[in-house]
Amino acid sequence: MEKENVIAAGAIPVAEDGNLISANKKLGGVVTIIGTGLIGGSFALVLKDKGLAQRVIGVDKNIEHQKKALELGIVDEILPIEEAIAKSKLIVLAVPVDALDKILPVVLDQVQDQVVMDMGSTKENVIALVAKHPKRRRFVASHPMWGTEYSGPEAAVKNAFTNKAAVICDSEHSDPDALELVKNLYKQTGMHLIYMDAAAHDLHAAYISHISHITSFALANTVLEKEKEEDAIFELASAGFESTVRLAKSNAAMWVPIFKQNRENVLDVLNEHISQLRKFKSCLEKENYEYLEELIEHANGIRKILK
Repeated sequence: MEKENVIAAGAIPVAEDGNLISANKKLGGVVTIIGTGLIGGSFALVLKDKGLAQRVIGVDKNIEHQKKALELGIVDEILPIEEAIAKSKLIVLAVPVDALDKILPVVLDQVQDQVVMDMGSTKENVIALVAKHPKRRRFVASHPMWGTEYSGPEAAVKNAFTNKAAVICDSEHSDPDALELVKNLYKQTGMHLIYMDAAAHDLHAAYISHISHITSFALANTVLEKEKEEDAIFELASAGFESTVRLAKSNAAMWVPIFKQNRENVLDVLNEHISQLRKFKSCLEKENYEYLEELIEHANGIRKILK
């Protein structure tokens, strides 16, 4: 995979169409964010905070999200999807991946020369879905590698993407100007770029994100099943426990579609994870503490990757 370093403000190349002039100028038009929750809301905030868009339109089927996004200043107005697309130069899809499959073709049906980008956590399915669409090349498939266990517009933060990675998938199938716009926007939000094909993205995402959520969900269920005293959990929970189960607070409406779409990769990772758990279980059953120490020391090797 290819990785680009963050480009310093002012060093970003000028787009020929004038949509993106420099780190200190606006995108030159209106941006529509479809899905004003955690990811879409945070992207809207950073676009507004850095002056990268003249105006941000929100599209969201959730009435409460619409009200909250307006109240918090995440978007400047809420419009129906057709009207929002017609007014925009960039359309950002920040919805759960099952909704993305339904919405993306509808959006592409309506665009002329606008740029469309998504922020979905799985890529193979949605890219295959629009592979033969006549407006496919106006679409840039991407995934900013950031998120929290919270959801909704109130969870949005304007510094969300700083120093994080943004994955762009199958970039050769996007028009150069569309790709350049999305690349520059991510860079100006403080992200560095990684390029992958869709299959590689989904495999790696299963290892570094999807399995973490399943593990957290399972651990939370284990504790809730075995530890009936809620007060004891609250009193005894250490920082380590809280960080491990933090992701268990994540929204099922988002994660079930991700697990469904990335089922084969997640199962592969889950089988390996179960195998590793069995090793630890066996060590304790057989009182093989020497091998247990080896397992832990081997796991310590992650320090070389995560510092």
